[in-house]
Amino acid sequence: MTIDSYVVHVVDDEEPVRKSLAFLLTMSGFTVRVHESATRFLDVAPTLAKACLVTDLRMPDMSGVELLEKLGAAGLLIPAVVITGHGDVPMAVSAMKAGAVDFIEKPFEDRTLIDAITRAASRLEDATEISADIATLRARLNSLSEREQQVLSSVVAGAANKTIAYDLDISPRTVEVHRANIMSKMQAKSLPELVRMTIALKAAGKAR
Repeated sequence: MTIDSYVVHVVDDEEPVRKSLAFLLTMSGFTVRVHESATRFLDVAPTLAKACLVTDLRMPDMSGVELLEKLGAAGLLIPAVVITGHGDVPMAVSAMKAGAVDFIEKPFEDRTLIDAITRAASRLEDATEISADIATLRARLNSLSEREQQVLSSVVAGAANKTIAYDLDISPRTVEVHRANIMSKMQAKSLPELVRMTIALKAAGKAR
């Protein structure tokens, strides 16, 4: 799907952020509309066709998770990318469970956002929920040691290295080594990608 065949809707309560994202995406060739709140976006959402959503996770009137849940309850399947601050991983995971295609941690590179929107837009033509082959992901998961799987579960839950180390009675340095091994074995380039893989496996009923 070409980028001129759909509209990207940016939802953020901070005007400078809306303007910055709108400028970036417009200069990248996207058609963009901005909304100052989740409530305002919900008002127009039923009228939209071929739309993608970029929303902040934390907003005063309604969180990004709540927005996605309301869209889902209304039967409005608008592929979404959630922007999140550091430390919001558990909420971001909730957003993905609510239907977000991706989440991006601040600060992020321009290319990261553009690629995420492109992936989201692919959902407009492809109804397949799982982007990677499940059999391949299962094999990668099974290559993890028992300890690495324990660390993976904690990482995806948003736990800090020191917390994981305390819970598993290992050193923070050992946690870092396990995290590096997990990223390598799962072939994940980023934490959001690792979360996507885990959610895909859980959806298939095979992740522990």
